[in-house]
Amino acid sequence: MLLLRGVHAAPVPRLARTLLAPSYDRYVELPSHSGGDFDAVIVGAGYAMFGSAEGPWNMSRRAEVKLGPRLKVHAVIDPNAERAKRALAEKSSTFAAPSYERTVVLPSLQAYADKVRAGTAPSPKAIFVACPPQFRGGVTASNNLELEINKHFPDTNFFVEKPVSTGIPWQTSVEGAKEVGRVLAAKAHGVVGVGYCLRYLAAVQQMKQILADNNLRIMATSGRYIMTYELATKQEWWRNSGCQGPIIENGTHIADLSRYFGGDVDLCSLTTYHVEADEPPGQLSKMAFNDDTIALEDKIPRVTSTNWKYTSGAVGSILHGTMLQDGDYAIELAVYADGYQLILQDPYGVPSLSVRAPGQPNPEVYPTPGDDPYTTEISNFIDAIEGGPDPRILSSFEDAAKTYEFTWAIRNAGEAVTRKRRSRAVG
Repeated sequence: MLLLRGVHAAPVPRLARTLLAPSYDRYVELPSHSGGDFDAVIVGAGYAMFGSAEGPWNMSRRAEVKLGPRLKVHAVIDPNAERAKRALAEKSSTFAAPSYERTVVLPSLQAYADKVRAGTAPSPKAIFVACPPQFRGGVTASNNLELEINKHFPDTNFFVEKPVSTGIPWQTSVEGAKEVGRVLAAKAHGVVGVGYCLRYLAAVQQMKQILADNNLRIMATSGRYIMTYELATKQEWWRNSGCQGPIIENGTHIADLSRYFGGDVDLCSLTTYHVEADEPPGQLSKMAFNDDTIALEDKIPRVTSTNWKYTSGAVGSILHGTMLQDGDYAIELAVYADGYQLILQDPYGVPSLSVRAPGQPNPEVYPTPGDDPYTTEISNFIDAIEGGPDPRILSSFEDAAKTYEFTWAIRNAGEAVTRKRRSRAVG
């Protein structure tokens, strides 16, 4: 049997079951709750920041659990003031209520910077960013949030939800994200992290360790990310012109994890095929709204199947789909090397690592129950700020911009094939 070192849930993720419950009024004291106030600002009052029934994401809740009463949120920045106020009202009935006692709702980062200059608000130790990606990750006035943070608060630390951007035209958006990454790498004095949470799973880190310990060179990666679509109610998500398609906004997690193992991708090698809404296999029976209101060209693909070569010479593939109706997403990533098969399974449910190795032809499965990567990424971010026990930041902005470019290449390759198919049908 292959001996695995360190396959266990991290100390903070043991609270995952409480975190993912519909209500969370239970307070559990942690060592990280001792110390002075942790002054913070939240940007974005939507699902990624405050949670939804669709999935486990909830950035604010993870910070509350990590910091306890030390967390002091001085502002929620969102142009939709009513949405922000509703989120704050819900916080008032949880154990985190003291963290929001003096929170104000503001329309812009500039408004908070004005308060700091006036001496009526503190400079934030951290800014948590989960506004829609079309409003960040760029260099123009409409999407230069990270550059504005660095301008007003060059010493602050900030954590940004994935993907780093979703803009059009795609070439301009990708180059803008890369430029933001370069600027932050050169000029940001604080900690900067991006929310590619799957990198933080204990099973993923053990896969990395096995590869390093055995001096293995990756030969292939194969990812599968199948979402449950019944609770995906935002019509914007179902339009290519809204969130820029599922591989960019949703499948970006498995694209990033593939890159985390395989390295840089030879983008010229990509081949992609879509199952589109106008094809018989693309008919979905349990959508939460009538998508006849969306033009055919704007409907997202139901399935994306893509293959490529890494610059290392290895190969990779991803299957992404909006195919399951309820329950958890079906996700796994298989990594192959000489003699080895490593498979990450069920990362959002009960994560596990399946290992087949030389002399071990029957795979051994190592569960890591309670390992919540959303909690770990925020815990690490705060540890990096405060010198805590695990300060590793596993996704930089520069690297996340490469994932963004990769997902656009996947989408573009698939759309090129779809255009040819439709033009043949018309002809």
